[in-house]
Amino acid sequence: MSALTQIPGVRLQELATFADDRGAFTETFRQEWLPTGEAPVVQSNLSRSRSGVLRGMHFHRSQSDWWVLLEGTAFIALCDVRTGSPARGTVSSETFDAQGGLTALLIPPGVAHGFCAVTEVALQYMVTAYHDGDDEHGFAWNDPDAAIPWPVAQPILSERDRSNPSLAQVLQADPGIS
Repeated sequence: MSALTQIPGVRLQELATFADDRGAFTETFRQEWLPTGEAPVVQSNLSRSRSGVLRGMHFHRSQSDWWVLLEGTAFIALCDVRTGSPARGTVSSETFDAQGGLTALLIPPGVAHGFCAVTEVALQYMVTAYHDGDDEHGFAWNDPDAAIPWPVAQPILSERDRSNPSLAQVLQADPGIS
């Protein structure tokens, strides 16, 4: 069992790759892999990050994310910030390596997520709501209450990720997600 799936609603989907002398084929998404009642995927994005880039910790109130690490090695961290969740405040992390086979990760609303590119990475992520900026939230990547064991001490960060509030502030503000 993955450490990430200790948070309710987080799911992993092992992806089968079929290879032959021409190359390989992997199906990275099927709507039926999402839980019953989950909104359909409406947007797909590709994030490329160089080694040492850290993106996070981000969360959404109304959208789920479906992540597939296509290339490289990434350290992934999650934190449940949902009101009323039995795992509220729980942090889990795991390193994924695309060379070891592809796995999809479903991240439900209210579960903060981030990753650090251990090597150059390509991350495909699909979402159940169109990006408009109104549902972009987060907390500080290096928050001592979260104590995420990031693999780099001085990551490359966006301005947004440098200025996120503390985890305590997010939990106290009640993100309004159950």
